[in-house]
Amino acid sequence: MKRSTALTALARDHHQTLVVAQILRRATDQTAQDARARFLAHWDDDAREHFRLEEEILLPAFAVHGDPFDPLVARTLCEHVDIRRRAEQLRTDSSLQLKTLHELGHALNRHVRGEDRELFQLIEATMPPAELEVLAQALSHE
Repeated sequence: MKRSTALTALARDHHQTLVVAQILRRATDQTAQDARARFLAHWDDDAREHFRLEEEILLPAFAVHGDPFDPLVARTLCEHVDIRRRAEQLRTDSSLQLKTLHELGHALNRHVRGEDRELFQLIEATMPPAELEVLAQALSHE
């Protein structure tokens, strides 16, 4: 789907997160440690910063023109909290269970698909094109 330039970089990040989500969902007893390591590396290198950009730049920019209490905004923020909690649990809990990996993979997949299919479309439909360009500049300088 065609994205505004403001959301292109965020949408590109989503692809890698979907790859990691699939690794988590398909983890077996033999691949669980590698799946855990792949997720934590992705979290530390990319995903945590991606969440910050959405929370500190994207959603406040949207709130100037749209409803900051929109259920899609609330869902996004709640999912961020849940995924952060799961990431910390995965980092600190030495009793790795496949169920934990699979659930995190499903949560990541649902989250990314929801942002791509619903939240980003809402933002693009709500924000004026000139403001989307300002948003693109703000996101590129972070």
